[in-house]
This record gives sequence, C-alpha cells and structure tokens, in this order.
Amino acid sequence: MRFLLTSARRLGLPRRAVSQILLTQLAIAAGVAVLATGLFLAPLSSQLDDQAMRRALAIAQSAAADPALASGLLDSAPVPDSPVQAAAERIRRATGAEYVVVVDLNGIRRSHPSPDRIGKPVSTDPGDALAGRDVMEIDEGTLGRSARGKVPLLAADGEIVGAVSVGIAYDSVRDRLVGAIPGLLAYAGGALAAGALAAYLLSRRIQRQTRDLAFSDISALLTEREAMLHSIREGVIALDRDGRIRLVNDEAARLLGLPTHSADALAGRALDDVLGAGRTTDVLSGRVTGRDLLTVQGARVLVANRMPTEDGGAVATLRDRTELEHLARELDSTRGLIEALRAQDHEHANRLHTLLGLLELGLHEEAADFVTEVAGVHRSTAEQVTEKVRDPLLAALLVGKGAVAAERGVSLRLADRTSLPDSLIDPGGLVTITGNLVDNALDAAAASAAPWVEVELRAEGRSALLHVRDSGPGIPAGRGEEIFTEGWSTKQPSAHRERGLGLALVRRLAERQGGAVRAGGTADGGAEFSVVLPEALR
Repeated sequence: MRFLLTSARRLGLPRRAVSQILLTQLAIAAGVAVLATGLFLAPLSSQLDDQAMRRALAIAQSAAADPALASGLLDSAPVPDSPVQAAAERIRRATGAEYVVVVDLNGIRRSHPSPDRIGKPVSTDPGDALAGRDVMEIDEGTLGRSARGKVPLLAADGEIVGAVSVGIAYDSVRDRLVGAIPGLLAYAGGALAAGALAAYLLSRRIQRQTRDLAFSDISALLTEREAMLHSIREGVIALDRDGRIRLVNDEAARLLGLPTHSADALAGRALDDVLGAGRTTDVLSGRVTGRDLLTVQGARVLVANRMPTEDGGAVATLRDRTELEHLARELDSTRGLIEALRAQDHEHANRLHTLLGLLELGLHEEAADFVTEVAGVHRSTAEQVTEKVRDPLLAALLVGKGAVAAERGVSLRLADRTSLPDSLIDPGGLVTITGNLVDNALDAAAASAAPWVEVELRAEGRSALLHVRDSGPGIPAGRGEEIFTEGWSTKQPSAHRERGLGLALVRRLAERQGGAVRAGGTADGGAEFSVVLPEALR
C-alpha cells in the first residue's frame, strides 16, 4: 500500500486521500482479477490436454476391441482399399479424431487419413503399444502436434498382431481453451466491476471521514495535534463510547496523578479501572453533568468540562485550581482576621474611653483594676490555649479563630480532654483540617440560640485525634457521606469562589496521611466531626 501511494505521488496522481485510495483499490482489484484469471487458465490448459489424451485413448481402445480390425490386418495387404483402411476411416469420421492409424508388428501403416502413406513406416515409435502397454501423450507427428492414445491390437487368440494409434488435433484443444477465455473474462470483469463499486463506496465513506484531505494534510494534522496536546497547560483526556481512554496528554496525567511516561499505555483501558470510583471518574465519564465542575483528585482541586463527540465518545478538559483555591482560602482567612481586628479595634476603643472616663473622674484605683482585668482576660485565653496545645501553628490558629468567633457572637472553647504535644510530623496538614472544620462549625453555630463550638485535640500514642462539635442544626439525615462530596454545601456561594470543597479537602488530607474523617451528631442536636490521623506524632 505504501509503495503504491509513493508511486502515485511520483507519477503526479491526485493528492487527495480519497482519490489515491480509490486508484489504489482499483489497481489491487484489477491485479487480483488478472492473477485469478491466470491461475485459472494454467490448470485449465493441463486439464484440457489430459481430457484430449484420455479421449484419444478411449477411441483407440474401442477400435482395438473390434475383432474385424485384427482379422482384416492379418488377411489383407497394406493397400489403400483394404478393409483395415475402411474400418479406420469409418471410426475416424464417427469420432471426429484427426487420424486413426493401424500398424502391424513391423510398424507399417495399414491405415491413414492420407492413403499415399499406407504401407510406409510410422513416424513415431510404436514399441510401447506393440509391447502390450497403453500410451497417452502429446507428441509431434506427420500431421502436426496432437494428443495421442496408443493401444495394442489383439487377435482372437489374444496374441498382439499390431497397434491402434488415435490422434486428436492439438488445435481443437487450443480452440477449447480459447473458447473458455471469454466466459472467464466475463466473470473476471464482473468481479472487477463489483470490486470497483465497493472501492468507490469505501472511498466515499473515507472521503466523509477524512474531510477530503490529502495524506500529507492528515499527517501534518496528526503531528500538530500531538505537539499541541503535549504542550498546552490544560489537561485533555479523550474517551470512546464505552468509556475507554483514547488519549491522555502529559498535563492530564500530571493532574490526575498518573505516570506521564506511561500515558500512551493507558489507551484502551476503562476510565473506572484507571482512576477508580469517585467524583472525578463520574465527572469525566458524564455521570455528573454541568459546566466548570469542581473535583478533588489527590491533593489537587480540578475544574473539569466535558464535550461529547459525534461517535458517542467525549473529550474532557482539566484545569488546576489548587493554587487559586489556596489563595481563596487565604483570602477568607485574611478577611476573617481583618474582621477580628476590626472588632478588637472597636472593643479596644470602648475600653480606652472607659479608662479615660475613670481617670477624668479621679477613680484611679478603679481604673487600675479595670486595666488588670482586661489584660488578664486576654492573657488567660492565650495561656489556656498554649497550655493544652503545644504546637505553635495550631495554637495561633485557635487564638485567631477565638477572636473571629467572639466577633460573631460564638463561644469557641477547648474541651477539657484537649492535650496535644509539640511533636507533629505535618502540622500544616492538621492546621488546614482544623481550620476548615472550625470555619464550618462557626457558620453552622452562628444561627443557633446559644452558639458555641468546641474543639478537642489530643494524642493517643502516635495518633492525633481531632473532634469539632457545634450547636448548629446538625447533619441532614442520610447525608453523612454526601457532605464530603465536592460541590455539596448548604451555604450560598461566595462571590470569589465556589462552596463545597472544605470537607472534601479535609477527607483527602486525612486519607493522604492514612487517616479517616467521620461525621456524626451531638447530644444537643448539633454536628460532630471526628478525625483520626495515625502516625501523626514523632
């Protein structure tokens, strides 16, 4: 095929793929028809030769079986008007043979289509027939090339007295062969026409599928596609109608946590087998529909979009939103701190006004007591946290969250059993988990009559345990697992980011450290989230 296409280009034939394919298929069909004709004619010639020799032998055997022929040979001389000549000519005319020659034991003709050759020796050796053997052959004689049959001629007592040689003109065999060629060519032409029609229909189908492009254009498109897919900074994954992977570019493999060096080996594998069950698989396979769908894969927050293709498959694109999500959460934290500082500024201004009033009224002892009380409250709060939570990052987080909770009118307290040493292997991960759970608890508790949030952090061996309880409305019935799904939230979307990722990230971070997170309820009807992180302490 490649040789034919290369030859077509060298000969200046059409560049369009469909034209080259059509010409190639027509050439192949014609070649097959010629080859089939040749393969059929080759054994046909041999078969016709064999049939002619067998017919000549059968005529010779029939002639030799006539007892009058043997008696005539013994009783008459080799002359043109002998009974042997008359019998032989009668047989020749009846059978259509070229000649029927009877010879005696000396090889002298006793009959011949040309009477002037009677009485003369035969031109071919009759030895095998005179020895009692039947002979079939294609040979050259005085009458030209012929298919011959020779048999011994027996007398009434069974003694060999001569031989009978019958010839079938080779021209008649060739005429039969030539006569068979038109019919054979008709069949070959019909097969060629059917092949040409099939080639045309196939080429039309290929024309629609290739958009009438030349092979060079298709090759260029494939090269450009490969370069584009592996150079863009957006993940692309293509699926067929059965959910099997067609291609995965390098960025998609990186975002999905797949080995980039084996991306080509993923082709043909089912998406469920490669990624496993989860929201990412549901989004990419189309079981979850929508635009700019958020999903968490490993430690990454991804934005996925899926576009169906005409053949029932789909192409999905993936964008990394992890850094943007981190920035959004930092913005949330910053806004929370700003609100806490604003509240502290108002509170500080009120206290300064109170202190100024006490001093102007000359109540110096009362002013001193007021300053001591205010400073003691802040000091005792910070000391209470640092005494139970020795890790500085977690302690700072809880002190900051306490200020935010106070501004929102929520009581944030540490449980009596809280006790966490300063020996965390990954304090940043626990800070993220705790911050997300406390933020959710503050949102849930803010609307209750007596809002409160309780945090319990403690160590059991090398495991770290975290419990966050609130006075909110609790977890909806039957939603204990659904709340950890990306995009699930009971709150209104924020102006700068989508909701429903906090709990999903909490679970991912916990599972990445070999832990687990569980949601339940409190005795007062609120919610309780429990996180266990094994091997979290040194």
